Amino acid sequence: MSGFLKKHGPKLAIGGVVAMTALVIAASVDRPAFEGRAAPDTAATAEKNTASPAPTPALAKPAELRSDQGMTVDPNALRVKRVLKIDGPFRHGDFAWDEKGAPTTGRVVVTVDLRAQTLSVFRDGYEIGAAVILYGATDKPSPKGAFPITQKIADYYSRTYDNAPMPFAQRLTSDGVFIHGSDVQWGRGTHGCIGVPKAFAEKLFGVTKVGDLVVITDGKMLDVSKAQVG
Repeated sequence: MSGFLKKHGPKLAIGGVVAMTALVIAASVDRPAFEGRAAPDTAATAEKNTASPAPTPALAKPAELRSDQGMTVDPNALRVKRVLKIDGPFRHGDFAWDEKGAPTTGRVVVTVDLRAQTLSVFRDGYEIGAAVILYGATDKPSPKGAFPITQKIADYYSRTYDNAPMPFAQRLTSDGVFIHGSDVQWGRGTHGCIGVPKAFAEKLFGVTKVGDLVVITDGKMLDVSKAQVG
């Protein structure tokens, strides 16, 4: 693995998130109109206000994309403020997770570099997790592009491949590509999914939400020249 990965951990080019996030937010705050209510009885109101609180609108589910519909990305859309300090080789089965010093809120973006075989998760531009991955074999390659998370299932089993366990699954495409927990070992592959160590998959599952963006590239790197390390 390159010296850059040894020093700074995995970093990918990312983008297209601003417009996508704006669309999700715009959809989520569109409240349904309320029907008119008759004026309440004054005496009853004085005794007790029985009006129900306004319902909280459900977040709009992002549109599902096929594997060949990944959105193009703008490398300048995400500013990296901090990367994790990863010492030594980053081997299959390894991962790092450190939220210390990172914001507790903010946009979460996940990046995957198929060539480097690594995944990173950023919150508000701070890298809080990184892992070595499994990815699609030659006959079932992993897709490239930007995909929103459209479904999260903690205890999921494949309906296509012999009921294989896919713990902490997060759906990316309508044709069945997920990020999920796997036994990440050298020489293994997937049927297009992104496999990460199960313990890492659980942590990732805990910080993402439906609508967060996952960007998959094949060797494009983030500009981390102005990012803090550690």
